[in-house]
Amino acid sequence: LSASLSGSSLRLTNKDLGFYFPAPFDKGKSKGKDYCIFFNSQWARLPQDLNKASRLQIHDLTTSVLCSPSEVPEGGFPNRIPMVMRGNCTFYEKVRLAQINGAKGLLIVSKDRLTPPAGNKTQYEEIDIPVALLSYSDMLDISKTFGKGQLVAMYAPNEPVLDYNMVIIFLMAVGTVAIGGYWAGSRDSKKRYMKHKRDDSAEKQEEETVDVTPIMICVFVVMCCNMLVLLYFFYDHLAIWVIRIFCLASSVGLYSCLWPFVRRLPFCKCRIPENNLPYLHKRPQIRMLLLSALCIGVSIIWMVFRNEDQWAWVLQDALGIAFCLYMLKTVRLPTFKACTLLMTVLFVYDVFFVFITPSFTKSGQSIMVEVAAGPSDSSTHEKLPMVLKVPRLNSSPLALCDRPFSLLGFGDILVPGLLVVYCHRFDILTQSYRIYFMACTVAYGIGLLITFVALAVMQMGQPALLYLVPCTLLTSLSIALWRRELPQFWTGSGFVVNTITPLNNSIHSNCFFLFSLSPSIATPHPLFYCGCALVCC
Repeated sequence: LSASLSGSSLRLTNKDLGFYFPAPFDKGKSKGKDYCIFFNSQWARLPQDLNKASRLQIHDLTTSVLCSPSEVPEGGFPNRIPMVMRGNCTFYEKVRLAQINGAKGLLIVSKDRLTPPAGNKTQYEEIDIPVALLSYSDMLDISKTFGKGQLVAMYAPNEPVLDYNMVIIFLMAVGTVAIGGYWAGSRDSKKRYMKHKRDDSAEKQEEETVDVTPIMICVFVVMCCNMLVLLYFFYDHLAIWVIRIFCLASSVGLYSCLWPFVRRLPFCKCRIPENNLPYLHKRPQIRMLLLSALCIGVSIIWMVFRNEDQWAWVLQDALGIAFCLYMLKTVRLPTFKACTLLMTVLFVYDVFFVFITPSFTKSGQSIMVEVAAGPSDSSTHEKLPMVLKVPRLNSSPLALCDRPFSLLGFGDILVPGLLVVYCHRFDILTQSYRIYFMACTVAYGIGLLITFVALAVMQMGQPALLYLVPCTLLTSLSIALWRRELPQFWTGSGFVVNTITPLNNSIHSNCFFLFSLSPSIATPHPLFYCGCALVCC
C-alpha cells in the first residue's frame, strides 16, 4: 500500500471526520502564531486561505464546559468564538448553545487526546458554525503569550499534492529491489558453482527448501487475510507483537547484510575459548558476536525510541531495507508460473482490502489503510513498522499538528522483488546479459511512478500492487516472448542437460548454467516473511 500520512502514506493524515488545521492568534499589531486544532468539516467548512478567514475575538470560558444555559454569560457570544473545556455533555450540546447565543465558532479545550468532534447527520444539518478541538497545552500557551482579547482566525490550508519525500521513497524502494535481486542471483550462481566443485562446506550452508504448490500459495494468502482482519479488530493487542517480531527479524536481516563486509576485515578473527554454552559451543569468531550485539542493539534502540518522529524513521527505514534485502536473498520462487500465481492473488488481495473494504467498515476507511496507519481510536497509538516511511519535506502549516509521513509497505517491495530475483537467476542460467533483471527492475520503477501519480490524482491511499504487478509481469512476459524463451521462463526448465559431467578446476564459472532452477522455495524463517506480508500493504 502506498499512502500519504499517513497514508499510506503514500497512509492519509486527513480523515473524513477529523482534520488538523492551524489557528493563528493575533493581539493587536503583534505577530501572530499558529496553533493546531482538530476540526470536523461536517459541522461547517473553513476557508482554505488565511486572508479570507474572519478574525474574531476569543471569549475565554475555560472555567466552564458550556453544557447548560446557566453557563452562558449575559449577552451571549455575539460575533465571538467561545473557548470552553471538554466534558460533561456532547459536542452537539456545546456547539448548539454557542450558536444560539450568537457565537461564530467554538473552540473546545481537551486535556485528553484530540478526537474528531463528531455528531449525527441531523445535528450536522442544524449547526452552521465551525467547532474544533484545541489541546490544553496550546490553550495555556495562548493565555501566556497573548493574554486577554485574542483574535483568532480558523482556516484549513491545502497540503501540496506531491512532496519531495517521494523521491527518497522511490530511491529506497527501487534500490532495495535492484540490490536484493542482484545479490540473490549472484549468491545463487556462486552457490551452484561451489556445489559443482563438490564443496562440502557449501552444501552444509545450503538452506532447507520446500516445494511450492498452488495450494501453499493460496493458504499463505488466506493467512494474510486472516491476520489483517485480526489486526483490524484487535489492533492494540497484536500491534506490540508485530513490533517485537519486526525487531527480531530486522536484526537478523541487518546482520545478514553487514556480515559480508565484516568478514573481509583483517582483525578480530580470533575465536572464543572452548565452552559448552548453547549456540557458542562451536566457538564463533569474536567479530561475529560483536556484529550480532550491534544489530540487536540497533533494533532495541529503535524499539525504545520508535515514537520519536524527528529521527526514529531513519532507523526504521534502515532496518526495513535490511529486512527486505535479507528476504529477497533468502526466499526464492522456482518458476515464473509460481511468480504469476503469487503476484496475481496478492494483487486481488491488495485491491480488495484498499478499495472494497471501505463499504464494510463503520468509519468508511479501508482495512488496509486503518491497519497500516494505525486506527484513530487506538488506545496504544502504536504504528506497525512494516513500512518505509519518510516525513513530508515541503513546508506546510499543517506540520504544527503532526509530522505527516508518506508510507510504502514492505509487501510492495518484496512481492515484485521476488520476480526480480527470479529474473536475475534466469538471466544467469541462460547467459542473457541480465536483460530480464534490468527490464523487470525498470518496470518496477515505472510502476512505482504510476502509483505516485495515482496517489496525487486520487488523494487517497493506493494499492501499489495494482500498478506494480501488471508492469513487472507484463514486462517479463514480453521479454520472454521476444527472446522466444517463454516455455523455459514459465517453468524454469526445458534447457537443462540431464547428464552433468564432473567439474575440474580448469572449468570456468559458466559451467553451472547446465542446471535448471530447482522447484523449491527457501524458508529458513517463514514466520518473518508471513509477518511482513500479513500486515503490509
